[in-house]
Amino acid sequence: MRKLATTFLLLLLGLTMQAQDFDKYFTNATLRLDYVFSGNRSRQFIAVDELCRLPRWDGKRQRLSEVPVEGNGQVIVRDHRSHEVIYRNSFSTLFQEWLSYDAAKTETRSFENVFLVPFPKDSVDITLELYNNRRTVMTSLTHTVDPNDILIRRIGSKPTPYQTLQQAADTTRCIHIAYIAEGYTKAEMPTFLADCRTAMEALFAHEPFKSLRPRFHVVAVKSPSQESGTSEPGKGIWKNTALHSNFDTFHSDRYLTTLHLKDLHNWLAGTPYEHIIVLVNTEKYGGGGILNSYNLSMTHHSYFKPVVVHEFGHSFGGLGDEYSYGNEQIPMYPHDVEPWEPNLTTLANFHGKWENLIEKGTPLPTPQPSDLDKPSADMSKWRVGAYEPAGYSEHGVYRAFPDCRMRTNANPEFCPACRKALVQLIDFYTK
Repeated sequence: MRKLATTFLLLLLGLTMQAQDFDKYFTNATLRLDYVFSGNRSRQFIAVDELCRLPRWDGKRQRLSEVPVEGNGQVIVRDHRSHEVIYRNSFSTLFQEWLSYDAAKTETRSFENVFLVPFPKDSVDITLELYNNRRTVMTSLTHTVDPNDILIRRIGSKPTPYQTLQQAADTTRCIHIAYIAEGYTKAEMPTFLADCRTAMEALFAHEPFKSLRPRFHVVAVKSPSQESGTSEPGKGIWKNTALHSNFDTFHSDRYLTTLHLKDLHNWLAGTPYEHIIVLVNTEKYGGGGILNSYNLSMTHHSYFKPVVVHEFGHSFGGLGDEYSYGNEQIPMYPHDVEPWEPNLTTLANFHGKWENLIEKGTPLPTPQPSDLDKPSADMSKWRVGAYEPAGYSEHGVYRAFPDCRMRTNANPEFCPACRKALVQLIDFYTK
């Protein structure tokens, strides 16, 4: 009995220390950091744009200095006096993706980026680091923020109307998801809410989200557009919408994104949000997902449900794409560097990923099962291994399973390696 009491006391003290760490350095509010990333393949720059204060903090309150996935960049908050790291989060950006295209060799562009950190009680030093595909820092910026600075704009006191779709079992230790309307006029908000429920139920039909559903808090933010739909530059169509989204990102017909991240976060200010799912009122196929930035999906195409779940795998889970572009080689993953994505490997440093799911005797790389592309494929006979292609490359980058929600729209589930990674991520935020 004494041993049990001691164990309970130690656990209680551990939880109390975690809470005290947050309360020591932060208040229950959000510091919104707006930046402009600019440059080209040769030189990159980060500039502070604006600082804002939001009424509450909806992110993690424990494991503040840890990140569950490395990402293509990180925001690091240090106490100005002690230089101790008191908060850290990872992210990816469209800017870094653009740098992988040939246009970035000769053109210079700028991109908006917005990051959320808990609002500090005292001065902090904030560092932004951007990593290249060899996982080394390519550019960084450090600046000091005084929480009493009169130029920190207070926003969110009159939030955009929103509706709670699902209440978390514990709203102090949960994952906040906000669906936000894009290309829905005020009269089309009932359609938006119906699309939100479709997207939500599609997500929670997949494991591990299904089993861990009570750990998620979900709202629908009703941001009205002046015009219905979205822009399609390839057809000369430009719409006046809430988030100014468009197809043809980087001249890819189906790549649907928004470059207007400040508008996105302005609409969300004052609502309970951390992870963002943008629903776009269009029948055209497309979407996109960027780690800890947003997931954006069309809603009125037959593949709406698999696409919105796939893109959430990117934006929330940090999962990589498990397909290639045929003969087109996109060198995003050097073969001598291990990807940070938990469902991809080059076998350069495989430890800590899904090796414990691989049966003894399974060869690495692993040959494809003979029935992979057959409608009658028996997935129960498939086994975890290291399969090509993945990560947009035909060779040298591997996925864990013959098929997965991160590989094709036809596959109904996340593979065992993706499920493992998602469980670890959800536990990181909620336990």
